[in-house]
Amino acid sequence: MMRRREFITLVGGATAAWPLGAQAQQEAMAVIGYLGAGSPAAGVRIIAALRESLAEAGYLDGRNVAIQSHWAEGQYDRLPAMASEMVRRQVAIIIATGGTAPALAAKAATTTIPIVFSVTDDPVALGLVASVARPGGNATGVTFLLAELGAKQLGLLRELVPAATQIGLLVNANNTTSDAQTSEVIAAASHMGATIDVVRASDSREIETAFAALVHNRADALLVGTDPFLYSRRVQLATLAARHAIPAIYPVRENVDVGGLMSYGTSLTEVYRQVVAYTVRILKGAKPADLPVVRSTKFELVINLPTARALGLDIPTTLLARADEVIE
Repeated sequence: MMRRREFITLVGGATAAWPLGAQAQQEAMAVIGYLGAGSPAAGVRIIAALRESLAEAGYLDGRNVAIQSHWAEGQYDRLPAMASEMVRRQVAIIIATGGTAPALAAKAATTTIPIVFSVTDDPVALGLVASVARPGGNATGVTFLLAELGAKQLGLLRELVPAATQIGLLVNANNTTSDAQTSEVIAAASHMGATIDVVRASDSREIETAFAALVHNRADALLVGTDPFLYSRRVQLATLAARHAIPAIYPVRENVDVGGLMSYGTSLTEVYRQVVAYTVRILKGAKPADLPVVRSTKFELVINLPTARALGLDIPTTLLARADEVIE
């Protein structure tokens, strides 16, 4: 018969062993590092899509996979340290979205950990992959158009507000794509007989200052540039545009969902779906070197009718007919 002291010792030893077992299981869990240029609020949709798709593939966050998110909050100089921290923690995969900066930071931090990116620039020219068809290294992902659509967005804005001749362009000077987008929009405006008033903002206070400058310069309309930080401030942008009665067009539909007037650009939902699909494939054993870079080509035009009415604008029927979605 087992003595009471021996029983207590045995139970105590078994109890002490459980945390060690749980710790070992935790260490064996595949960790996905998410590197975002924007804010946690801005990344809610992609994190939700990531969790949903992982669950469908049998990977449950907190059970057999863990997601660790790092957000630069628009401060792109923080990204390299965040990427290095992920490498130090030996994550299984790094997802880098929100423009060029996160992808470059991840690529600079590791040549071995798989990286799934989404960028608006040529990934070959950026040095992320050897070729689109055969990436050849530890990175692959999705490329899509946003910054290059400035001329198209400007044309839609003029179609909605034909009398607009003084048009503001809001960009984040910290974003490497802002110069290219600015040049494209200025060139397109010159062919339309319009003038572009470029204003810049890299934090919330500067956004307020930019709108004050637009009002002072009597801007007839506004084009909001492509940028993760500006995306994260979409509620502030919609609020200020309404307050100052400035018709504005944005690069993605998420701006219109929160009260923005109109958007035209690549569907971020489709981009997220493709990023998550590659993440799942890599977790299942696929190599980034063998996964071709995907070109996302789903564009959408979205119009917010209540916002148009509040601004006293009549949406041309031809524009409504071309819209992928009209928010009533």
